[in-house]
Amino acid sequence: MMSAGEALLAWQLEQAAIDHVREHRFHPERRWRFDFALPAFCIAIEVEGGVWTRGRHVRGRGFAADAEKYNEAAILGWRVLRVTPEMVEDGRALRWIEHAIEGAP
Repeated sequence: MMSAGEALLAWQLEQAAIDHVREHRFHPERRWRFDFALPAFCIAIEVEGGVWTRGRHVRGRGFAADAEKYNEAAILGWRVLRVTPEMVEDGRALRWIEHAIEGAP
């Protein structure tokens, strides 16, 4: 199920005509997925929920698991942008995505 922040970012990406994939499985062996991926640019976007409510991403085990996932992604050549729902709402997330595309090799 898509969170409100993810739904808004999906809409923003569509409005900006940025080709993207939802729930992109990026690792050849693990079942890890990115919330959003721009495979043509090797850019991934993760909308991190629960930042202010002690959600999974900010507690010990969840944080460690995310670190492992993001490190493996980096080794495979992915640039991972981590954003909060607030960053999606105020437009910062989309601006960073556009800047990352501009700077893509």
